[in-house]
This record gives sequence, C-alpha cells and structure tokens, in this order.
Amino acid sequence: MKLIRSTLASLALVFTSNVALAGDWGSTSLGERLAHRNCAWCHGTSGQGFATAPRLAGQTRQYIENQIASSRNHMRDNPKTQAFMWGVAALTSREAAVHLAEYFSSLSARPANDGNERLTAEGRALYRDGSPAANIPSCVVCHGPNGEGRAEIPRLGGLSYRYLKRKLEQWGEGYHATALVPMPGIATKLSAGDIEAISSYLSFVE
Repeated sequence: MKLIRSTLASLALVFTSNVALAGDWGSTSLGERLAHRNCAWCHGTSGQGFATAPRLAGQTRQYIENQIASSRNHMRDNPKTQAFMWGVAALTSREAAVHLAEYFSSLSARPANDGNERLTAEGRALYRDGSPAANIPSCVVCHGPNGEGRAEIPRLGGLSYRYLKRKLEQWGEGYHATALVPMPGIATKLSAGDIEAISSYLSFVE
C-alpha cells in the first residue's frame, strides 16, 4: 500500500508538470511524453500492454477517453482498476486524457498471440456467429469483423488472452455493470469454455 501511494504521488507531480509545460515539448507530442513518463509503468513503453494491463496501442480514441473518465468517476470498478487507475485517473485532466487518447490510438497494435491455439476455431465461430442456443449475438455486430472496434466500442483484436479472460469473467462477478448495453447482458451468458475460446481467438487477431 505504501508503494502504491508513493507511485501515485510521483505520478501526480509528473501529470501536473506535463500539462503545465505543454508548450515546451519541441517536436514530440504532449500525448507521447505523457504516455512515456506515466503509462509505460503498466502498459509498456510502446503501449502494447501486458497480461494484466491492456494494450492501448491501436485502441479507439473515444474508448480510451471514456475509460479514463470512468476510472476517474469510479464506474470502471474491477479490483486492479481500483488499486491503480482510480488514483491515476483522478490526477489526469480531461485535456491530458485527450492527448493520451490521440497518441495511443495512432500507434500500430501487435497481437499478443498468447492464447490456446487449439481453441481458435471455436472462438472464431463464437465471435463471428454468436450462439443462438444461448441467445448470444455475434460480436462482429459491435466490435467489427477483426475486433477493430469503433468510437466508444473497444478494439478487442490482439489483446492478451489473460487480460480478456479475466475481463470477461468479471462481468459475471458483478463488475462493470454501468457499461453500455448490451455488453453486461451478453457477457454474463458466456460459459467458462466460451470465455476460454473467445479470449484465445482474439489474442491472435491482427
């Protein structure tokens, strides 16, 4: 807990300094400087993320902005977000959020490729066709044929299997209940096997 408080205190100083010195960055964008100095701690130096922190590179601009706001307002409420992002988001101005979103959305995304390859065919079928028997619609309708997302709907293609799996499990645990419909209702219908398959498949999507 002391380490978390110390980290947040350091980030507070950096975010405050970065926004105040917005005119002193030369040819490097403010969003890039903010990302390298603050977000790389958890999301990697190129925004590609890790198993426990999502890839931000290539994510939709509006979704990133919305999630920073949701963390600031405690609407994005899973345990890791509470522990790390609530404090950081509280120190991130709306202006800084815009710069960060513009920067990360401009980066090329790389697939995590960390899922179970034997489940990709099953996951692909579920993603593209849904499951009529379980009343689960196709994911393509909202997230696009390659999981590219749009506007406030997130890009899923290439995200880490472990991150996606845990995220989908959390819907059934009661987290993210304030998210846009129809996702809360859809996610709670997914079985453990469905989650394994679709998370594996998406981790390989470019």
